Order: sequence, then C-alpha cells, then structure tokens
Amino acid sequence: MEVHQAIFQRRSVRQYTAAVVPPTVIADLLKAATQAPSAVNLQPWAFAVVRGRQRLHDYSARAKSHLLSILPQTLSLHRRSDQLASEDYNVFHDAGTLVVICAKPAPYHPAEDCGLAAQNFMLAAHAMGLGTCPIGFVRPWLDLPFIKSELGIAAHYSVVLPLVVGYPAGSTAAPPRQEPEIICWHSGPEDAHRPARPA
Repeated sequence: MEVHQAIFQRRSVRQYTAAVVPPTVIADLLKAATQAPSAVNLQPWAFAVVRGRQRLHDYSARAKSHLLSILPQTLSLHRRSDQLASEDYNVFHDAGTLVVICAKPAPYHPAEDCGLAAQNFMLAAHAMGLGTCPIGFVRPWLDLPFIKSELGIAAHYSVVLPLVVGYPAGSTAAPPRQEPEIICWHSGPEDAHRPARPA
C-alpha cells in the first residue's frame, strides 16, 4: 500500500472481530513505530502491550468506574459520556490488544515524539489490514501509579497514548475533513502557481 493511500484511508475502528492478531505482527508494528523521527534521535518511547479480550473487558469496567468518579465535568462534554455508565460499553471496543505508548523522561518534548510513533503504528497497521483506535480518555486511569505498577510500566514513564489494534468487523465510513487552515503563505518567485487561499 502506498503511504499516501494509507494516510487517506486509515480510520479509527470501533468494532473488531474475535480473531487474534499474532504476536509477531504486533512486534512488526512496534518496529514501524520506532522508525518515527524524534528530537536529537533520543527515541523517548516505550510500549506496554496488553493482550486478551477478557482482560481488556475487565480493564474497561475499572477504567469507566474511575473516570465516572473523578471526571464528571470533563466527561459531560465528551460525546460518548453517556456510554460510560453502560455495562455493555467497552472503552476498548472489544479489541484483543491494547498498546500503551509511554514517554520516557527526555529534555525535548518526548510526548510529541510518542505521537509521531503512534501515527507510524496506525498507518502500518492499516497497511496490514488491521484497524486501530486511539483511546485517549482512558489515559488518566492508565497513568495512575498503581495501574502502571500493575502493568509493569516504570513509575517515571508517562502514559501518552493508549490505542487498540485488531481485525476490523466491517468498514468504517470516512468522517468529513476540513480543508487545511493556511494562516499565512509568504510567497516567493517559485510560488507563482501556489494554491488559492480559501475565502
């Protein structure tokens, strides 16, 4: 798959089959993630992999309970907030694998570097016929000291982006995208045929 094609076709998938993604495939995706650029090549990322639909179902219940107890005002603004109170709603969308991307202490914005690694992971997964979905609002729960200890994440690492991966159950429609907001474009002679700025 061409990179441009993967960028435009990738979707956040929220329905997965029960098929298990082989560990070797997850390892390949993590290698793709580590090809991302990072400030002065510090590569300040680390990955926690959690496998098993039942395990993630149990974690979902615990995460929902925590989020509902501490973040009611924030979650009231989230368009899926009403689902958190439902026993049937799994915040991990019934996927069988969760990858938690963590930032190691580093001087040059390690969280941003981890975001670049996450994008590599998601694009590589799409190219392999897999689906992914970032689960950002469970980050506060995963970043709790006792949860990090339970998962084996070092206390001085910061949870940046949890994402699930699995085989999609059906297709996901493309959401509408806005045109790029070009704040300024200072032209030179080489820009004689630059794109017109939106009205």
